[in-house]
Amino acid sequence: MIGRLNVRLAEALATARREGTYKVVHELAGPVGARVDLASGGRRVLLFSSNDYLGLSNHSDVVEAAKAALTRYGASTASVRFICGTLSVHRELESALSRFLGTGSALTYSSCWAANTGLIAAITQPGDVVLSDALNHASLIDAGRLVAKGVERRIYRHNDMADLARQLAEAAAAPVRFIVTDGVFSMEGDLAPLPQIVELARKHDAVVIVDDSHGMGVMGPTGRGTAEHFGLADQIDIYTGTLGKALGGGTGGFVAGPLPVIETLLQRSRPHLFSNALPASVAGASLAALGLLEAQPAMAASLRAKAQFFRQALQKRGIQTIEAESAIVPVVVGQTARAIALSERLLREGLLVTGFGFPVVPEGTARLRFQISNAHTEGDLRTAVDIIARIWAQEGRLPTSSLSA
Repeated sequence: MIGRLNVRLAEALATARREGTYKVVHELAGPVGARVDLASGGRRVLLFSSNDYLGLSNHSDVVEAAKAALTRYGASTASVRFICGTLSVHRELESALSRFLGTGSALTYSSCWAANTGLIAAITQPGDVVLSDALNHASLIDAGRLVAKGVERRIYRHNDMADLARQLAEAAAAPVRFIVTDGVFSMEGDLAPLPQIVELARKHDAVVIVDDSHGMGVMGPTGRGTAEHFGLADQIDIYTGTLGKALGGGTGGFVAGPLPVIETLLQRSRPHLFSNALPASVAGASLAALGLLEAQPAMAASLRAKAQFFRQALQKRGIQTIEAESAIVPVVVGQTARAIALSERLLREGLLVTGFGFPVVPEGTARLRFQISNAHTEGDLRTAVDIIARIWAQEGRLPTSSLSA
C-alpha cells in the first residue's frame, strides 16, 4: 500500500540531491561547545551553528543539576502536568522564570513550539485579530493557523510599523487585538522595534506577545532579553521562550505572563494538556542555567561583544553581513544549493556552519547563519574569519587584495 508513496518521496529526495539542496545531518560524538567532535571521521571542528549562546549546555553546574534532578525524580514524569506530572522542580523553574522576566506567572512546555501553538489558540476567541510579523518563527506562523474559526489572522510587513498601525486601525472593532513578534528574528538576527510596537499597542489597546527565544540571555544589560535592551521589560504583556538556547538546559519552552493567562493555559492549552511534562533533568538544568545568568549578568555583554567583533572582522575582509545587534550573524549567498555547497566547503576546512535556504528563507536569499557563543575565544573567532575569507577568495567572490584588510 505504501509503495506509491515511497516512489514519490524517493523521487523528490533524488531531485534534492541532484540539485544540491539535500540537507545533510552532522552527527556529534560529544557535547556541544566551541569545538566539537564529529562522529564521522573523528574530526574536531569549530562549531558556529549552535544556539548555546552563553556556553552553558555543558557547564559543570548545569550538568550536575541535571544529574541531581534525574536521581531525585527519575527519567520521566510519565504523565501530563494536570494528572500526576507536576514536580516540585517544575514549580521552582516556573517561579524563577516569572521572577526573572517580571511577570505574574509562568508555565513550562515540552518545547517553545508547543508553547507558541498552545498559547495563541487558548487565549483567542472568534472576532479577535492576531497580527503577526512576516518573518516570525515558523512556530508562531503555525500558532496563527491553529486558532479557532472566526479569529482573523493578519500579517504585517517585517518590522513595518506603518503597516502594523494601518492594520490595527482596521481591526478597531475586534474584541482583542494581539501583536505577535519575535524579539530577535532567527534568520536575520535583527530586533523587533519594540518601542514602536509598545506605543502602537497602547494607542490601539492591543496585547503584545514576544517570542524572545533568541534574545533571552543575549540582549539587555542583564540578559533578560530584547525588551530589557530597549528599557521595556515591564511593558510586554506575554513572553514566550525556550530553555534550549542561551539557557542551555536542553529542550523545553515556556510562557510567562499575567496569572489569568497562565491559569487559562493550564485549563485549555492542548499541547500542555496532552504532552508529558518536562523531564526533571531538563527542568533542573534550566534552573541552574538561569541561576548562573542571574549571578553573572555580564555574560550577555561579553557575548554581544564577541558577536560584534566577529561581524566587524568579516566586514573588514569584504564579507557583507546582515547588520544586527544579536549573536546571529547571517551572510546571504543567494541560492539554496550555493549555501549548502559553501557549508560543505567550510566543514572540510574545519568550520561547521549550516546553510539555510528554501523553505526556511525565500529562494534567492539563502544564507550561512553564523551563531556566536560565549564559549568561543577571540582565537576561535579569528580562525573562523580566516577560513571563511579563504573560501570566499577561492570561490571568486572577493578580490584577493581585500584579504589583507
